[in-house]
Amino acid sequence: MAIVSGVNIPDNKRVEIALRSIFGIGPTQAKDVMEKVGILDNPRVRDLTETDLTRIREVIDREKIVEGDLRREVNLNIRRLIDIGSYRGLRHRRGLPTRGQRTRTNARTKRGRRVAVAGRGRSVTRK
Repeated sequence: MAIVSGVNIPDNKRVEIALRSIFGIGPTQAKDVMEKVGILDNPRVRDLTETDLTRIREVIDREKIVEGDLRREVNLNIRRLIDIGSYRGLRHRRGLPTRGQRTRTNARTKRGRRVAVAGRGRSVTRK
């Protein structure tokens, strides 16, 4: 396995797809790296020469913010929002969606599993 930015990228995948396993590199960034390195027709990682891998590492280290640095930056941005008491920071603190999505239904990923509440869900008839 080839190691780029401290991440093992899979050998059997194409370079453009394999680079996406690095936190902070998506489809556009992967294409950009391949253009700058000069790799044509998207070979598999196992078919790359050591010089190609070295050039990929250099481009990513020099021009991209990835992995630990990016995670730290994102966490600091969220911490700043929480500290200044903004609405978005409040939503982060409560573990709710921050970008205006509804929470009455959906939002299960953010809110967690359903919790049964007594007396809710079925109609109660009284005499």
